[in-house]
Amino acid sequence: MTEHVRALPINLESEQALLGAVLLHNNIYPKVANIVSADHFAEEIHRQIWTVMSAIIEKGEAATPITLKTYLGDADLGGLTVSQYLARLVAEATTIVNAPSYARTVRALAARRMIISLTGDISGLAYDMPVEETVEALFAKLEKRIEQVRPTISPDDEGFVDFGSIDSRDVYEAYQNGGAMTGVSTALEGLDDKLGGLQSSDLIILAGRPGSGKTALATHIAYHAAVDAKLRMDRGEDPGVVGFFSLEMGKRQLKNRIISSLADIEYWKLRQGKASRDEMERYFEAERALRKLPLDIDETGALSIAQVAMRARHLKRRKGLRLLVVDYLQLMQGTKSRGDNRVQEVTEITTGLKALAKELGVPIIALSQLSRKVEERDDKRPMLSDLRESGSIEQDADSVIFVYREEYYLKDRAPKNNPEAYAKWERAMALAAGVAELIIGKNRHGGSGWVEVGFIADYTRFTNTPPPKPIMPEEAQERVRNFKPSKLGQQVLDVLQALLISKGQDPSEEVRKANPRLSAGAKVIPLEVCVEAFKDNCYPMLSDNALKTKFSEGMNNLRDGGWAAYAKTGDQYYCWLPARSAE
Repeated sequence: MTEHVRALPINLESEQALLGAVLLHNNIYPKVANIVSADHFAEEIHRQIWTVMSAIIEKGEAATPITLKTYLGDADLGGLTVSQYLARLVAEATTIVNAPSYARTVRALAARRMIISLTGDISGLAYDMPVEETVEALFAKLEKRIEQVRPTISPDDEGFVDFGSIDSRDVYEAYQNGGAMTGVSTALEGLDDKLGGLQSSDLIILAGRPGSGKTALATHIAYHAAVDAKLRMDRGEDPGVVGFFSLEMGKRQLKNRIISSLADIEYWKLRQGKASRDEMERYFEAERALRKLPLDIDETGALSIAQVAMRARHLKRRKGLRLLVVDYLQLMQGTKSRGDNRVQEVTEITTGLKALAKELGVPIIALSQLSRKVEERDDKRPMLSDLRESGSIEQDADSVIFVYREEYYLKDRAPKNNPEAYAKWERAMALAAGVAELIIGKNRHGGSGWVEVGFIADYTRFTNTPPPKPIMPEEAQERVRNFKPSKLGQQVLDVLQALLISKGQDPSEEVRKANPRLSAGAKVIPLEVCVEAFKDNCYPMLSDNALKTKFSEGMNNLRDGGWAAYAKTGDQYYCWLPARSAE
């Protein structure tokens, strides 16, 4: 029994009518060039004609049967020469009005042929699937091929447009909102002020060392985005859900961490069954509230970027999507093995996440680990170069936010058998307790900077403001008064005190707002001025790197004694001295 082979969907008359119309009137070309391309024509000679004709018109020259025939050879076209065939196309082009309609027909038939080819290829892959392949990976390939067909069936691309016709609705809406935030809120006012909220199509990298609180910050943002989405739904809007890929933590663990934060229950009590009756009542109440929120969790581990994209698209089709969180980037895989080249694999992942954010039109938060280089520095505040496998993370991200907690580094470093050193450590711990810095290392929509917020470790909860600065006890004040700087500390202090007369300033409102724990009466001096004076007066022959190391060591010594510290606002760093140092 012979198998019946169906003919592919082709309409040669539409192809001929379109080519003839453009050859007859070249000025119709711009109206159809954004609809079809050479690949959309089924007939090889038609593809050649369109390619040559397009090139001639785009050079600003006339495309006619005479100018085209030189480039098309002497093929026999059903008893006609190329010149005769071109002349017939023009002769039979009775109208140019329908040219866009012909173009859309040609494109639609091309899409159908692509789909037929696609289904055949995928069917073959499904029949002959390699043993190491998974069904999910096969489906990811199918979805990728479908995305290649999508441009052929998408609405006409406008190409260049007049600036005057571009919609300015976003600007007018922002004005009518009175400067209110336009993106998805992080529920942390200082961070929202810096970022303007999380913007659609943005990739936001949230980075920190293990235990710094980056997952807690991600769940904080996801939870509050879901609360806002629920309020919008109650008003009849359709904002979509918040999607959370938890590649490291199980869904129950993640849920209980959120509830611990909401219900003021220490997480270890939930894990060990030590919660009181009152705490369990708060747990049930928080759980009921959480069930009503549009917050969806996927706990599958080791997902590839193709699988994440496939599941995110599916979630958006089913429920709509407002925000997507991926915890965390280094646990994802590329679509193919790259051996030991993890940097290339991470490049594929970050590029894919950025493309996915643009495709879905939502912000994507991707968590990232930091390299161990942070631990080797005196000042452990992270910087962009600390991102692990950072080849493209910084490049693809629209914003990079680091979570830094001084308390995280101090808690296990209590000095032993040294009362004076222990007193300094105790004072530093009191100042750092419950404080987190969110350092904005990159912000495509504004400047970098940092925001000081509160962090309640027992409940892994972030708050808008850090705890009040503790009042220094009299004995601690006495220890500060009796503090003896090191040799480097004294050199830095001498330079700073000399600069106070000419360069010392009262902190501006902006500096105080960015550094809420700045002591009353403090004086600030731009950091670059301090370093330059330190070099001129103490180490004129040192290299820049060696000089910065010595200056940082001296400043850290003064900071331990409460005699000086760093302050920052925007991109500007300062050294500051308490009022007593100015006396």
